[in-house]
Amino acid sequence: MSSVVAVIPARYGASRLPGKPLIDLGGQPMIQRVYARARQAPGIARVIVATDDRRIAAAVEGFGGEVWMTRADHASGTDRVAEVAAKLDASLIVNVQGDEPLIAPDTIAAALAPFETDETLPMATTCEPLDPADAANPSVVKVVCDAHGCALYFSRALIPYPRQPAAARALWRKHTGLYVYRRESLLRLTALPPASLEVAEGLEQLRALAWGLRIRVVEAARGAPGVDTPDDVERVRRQLAMMEER
Repeated sequence: MSSVVAVIPARYGASRLPGKPLIDLGGQPMIQRVYARARQAPGIARVIVATDDRRIAAAVEGFGGEVWMTRADHASGTDRVAEVAAKLDASLIVNVQGDEPLIAPDTIAAALAPFETDETLPMATTCEPLDPADAANPSVVKVVCDAHGCALYFSRALIPYPRQPAAARALWRKHTGLYVYRRESLLRLTALPPASLEVAEGLEQLRALAWGLRIRVVEAARGAPGVDTPDDVERVRRQLAMMEER
């Protein structure tokens, strides 16, 4: 593969946890933790933080990272990533969520792997086993795949329905938010109008399926809890402390 660039969209005004990218996690702002993980992924040539906030930009510059200022009116992180991608000479763009400070570099590498053998693949994403405790939680997005490992559907509802419980549980997967796009596929996708399914579920990845773009779904190397609440912050701090003690 030619050049692969990871872009981390970051905004300050998260509704549930304002200033989230700058929250201290073991002596480093969260955005630095995410940046470092992306830099460690095999195959990544460059990492860029995309933000519209000067406080985030200053923090990234402070630890020596690369940051690009973007427009403030983007509806999603994907749109912010696409603004950066439009100005890059890269074959693949990796959208790394800015609230996953424990993402495994091997997970990023796994999501890149299908592009080495499938020259027509537009995009890929990741999943992990679904905790049955989250089966009814609409905040946890589920995904089902076809026989080739490509997404059939994403939903906030439980899919597949457990008419045959054991068989269904074996297929339950939680969708995780890492994406890899061919640059031209990302630009095409963000230029398309929202699809009815996307609006109904509130899931932007359904736009790709509705417009016929294949999404390869790859198992994450290991779980990477996101940070959305103060409880999540404390949990990640404990995990980092245990990792640093080893």
